[in-house]
Amino acid sequence: MTKMAGLKPQHFLWQVEGRIAKVRLDRPERKNPLTFDSYAELRDTFRDLVYAEDVDAVVFLPNGGNFCSGGDVHDIIGPLVRMDMKELLAFTRMTGDFVKAMLNCGKPVIAAVDGVAVGAGAIIAMSSDIRIATPEAKTAFLFTRVGLAGCDMGACAILPRIIGQGRAAELLYTGRTMTAAEGERWGFYNRLVDAAALETDALDMAARIVSGPTFAHGITKTQLNQEWSMGLDQAIEAEAQAQAICMQTHDFERAYRAFVDKQKPVFEGN
Repeated sequence: MTKMAGLKPQHFLWQVEGRIAKVRLDRPERKNPLTFDSYAELRDTFRDLVYAEDVDAVVFLPNGGNFCSGGDVHDIIGPLVRMDMKELLAFTRMTGDFVKAMLNCGKPVIAAVDGVAVGAGAIIAMSSDIRIATPEAKTAFLFTRVGLAGCDMGACAILPRIIGQGRAAELLYTGRTMTAAEGERWGFYNRLVDAAALETDALDMAARIVSGPTFAHGITKTQLNQEWSMGLDQAIEAEAQAQAICMQTHDFERAYRAFVDKQKPVFEGN
C-alpha cells in the first residue's frame, strides 16, 4: 500500500483532503486540454490509486469554468498527423489505458462538469462512476469532426450503456454537443446544480461515499465493470462470491453491532 496525499504531479493539480483526491487539469486559459504528458501522468496516477491507503474516492473538478477541451490541437493533433502507424497505435493504446486505469482503480470517481467537456474531456466524464454538471455544461464526443471514428477510448462500449444505443449513436456519428439538460434527461448526468454549488455538491457526494464501507465500495466498482461481459447466471454467481467476501469484513460486523445498539455504524474500510 502507498500514500498519495503528497503526490506532486507535473501536468495537473492534485489535492487529498479527508481521503478524497481532487483532480483539476491546469490549463484554464485554453479550457484545460490534455497533452501527451498529462495523459500518461493521469494514467499512471490512476494505476497507483489501486494501492493508495489514504484515498477512497476521486473527484474530477473543472478549472476556470471549464472541465476539459480534449486533446490539445497543437500539442497532440499536430504531431499525430506526422506519426507512423506504430507510433499512432502506441498513442491510442495509451489513451485507452487511461480509461482502463480509471475503471480499475478500485475507487469511486465523480466528475463535476462545468463549461466544456469535449473529446477526451467527455471520455473522462463518461468513464467516471457519477457525473454532476452545471446547466452550462457542454458535452461532445467530437471525434468525427476531426475526421476520426466515434469509437475512441471505449466510447462505443461505455456510452450506450449509460444513455442507450440510439442516443449514443447519434452523438458519436455527428459529434454534436449534448446539452446539460439532455445529459440529465438521458441519464448521463446524475443531476444538474448551479456552478457556485458544483464543487461543494460533488465533494459532499464523495464524502458520503467515503463515510461508507470503502472496501465494499471497491467490490461494487469491480462488479459494475466486470458484469458488462457476463451472462446473468455468471453475474449472480460473481455477486454471491463478492458478497461473501464482504461478509467477512469488520465493517459488516460493525454495521450489525450498530444496528443492535440503535446507533449509526462507523465504517473503517476493513
